[in-house]
Amino acid sequence: MDTNKDYTTEAIGLLKKLIATPSVSGKEDKAADIIENALKEYGYSPHREANDIWVCGQNWDDQLPTLLLNAHIDTVKPVDSWTKSPFTPTLEGNKLYGLGANDCGGGLMSLLQVFRFLNAKPQKYNLIYLASAEEEISGKNGISRVLPLLPKIDLAVVGEPTGMQPAIAEKGLMVLDVIAHGKSGHAARNEGINAIYKILDDLVWLRDYRFQKVSPFLGPTKMTVTVLHAGTQHNIIPDLCTALVDVRTNEFYDNEEVFHFIQQHLKSECKAHSFRLKSSRIDPSHPIIKRCIALGMKPFGSPTLSDQALMNFPSFKLGPGESSRSHSADEFITLDEISAAITTYIKLLDQTEF
Repeated sequence: MDTNKDYTTEAIGLLKKLIATPSVSGKEDKAADIIENALKEYGYSPHREANDIWVCGQNWDDQLPTLLLNAHIDTVKPVDSWTKSPFTPTLEGNKLYGLGANDCGGGLMSLLQVFRFLNAKPQKYNLIYLASAEEEISGKNGISRVLPLLPKIDLAVVGEPTGMQPAIAEKGLMVLDVIAHGKSGHAARNEGINAIYKILDDLVWLRDYRFQKVSPFLGPTKMTVTVLHAGTQHNIIPDLCTALVDVRTNEFYDNEEVFHFIQQHLKSECKAHSFRLKSSRIDPSHPIIKRCIALGMKPFGSPTLSDQALMNFPSFKLGPGESSRSHSADEFITLDEISAAITTYIKLLDQTEF
């Protein structure tokens, strides 16, 4: 592809600017400015809502389906063990180091260039490019704020780092507070009701219960007790014990369904923080996934959460880089990965029907 080198150069140049511009979740304004200005320089008229930036393709036809190209602007906070400056784009050989290079600046900038390529000629679908904010915290000023403003979407490609293999299913997340109430008393006397003892049976059930429906891509729905709080000092019977439970649902279970099931089996009080981060999947027989397979890709299930959880239309993750590098010290992406991603996206999407 003659133009691939130019697109790759553009993607890398913009990625370096993003790395040099701190964009921790909730503070993406300057990074959003970079993307907005780049789109204007390319001749587009982008829309902006908070720090979310999007642009629709030319020659819009309401009779055609709509494809969304999406990746996120924001990053997590850098961990203390970085040996390089997280906000200084550092090129060593083929590796570009910097916070957000892998998660998911590489996908974000690759998809922008792919949008430019696809938009330059008629396609069999409408096209939207969306750079979304607050993905790392599933914030309300992120994609959930933008989706109601967009036209109906029929399919989304999410540029998370997947080694350019299609993640066709993704686990959902639900966080629960399990609360046992007791009665305080002096530990030296047989007084009170110990809230820790009251919660013990519930903790054992949460540890041992196995949901029956196991996904071929995501495995089982899983519950893990991760935080426990009780007591104030050694000689007072604790009258309150709270547990934080991390629940990861596969595509066979709805979060609310799982919550009510858990609630029925616990003696303690149970509250859900939210039901909004649901498991997502796209049918393996969907034409776009069949095309992925025809191009030699291997579908898999992803245990990590993304903005897919907030999409109510078919979507899958496909992006350069590796998930194992995300949220880690000395995060990097390779220049070859960006170049290959642009080529692969175009092979997958150019003149494709879905």
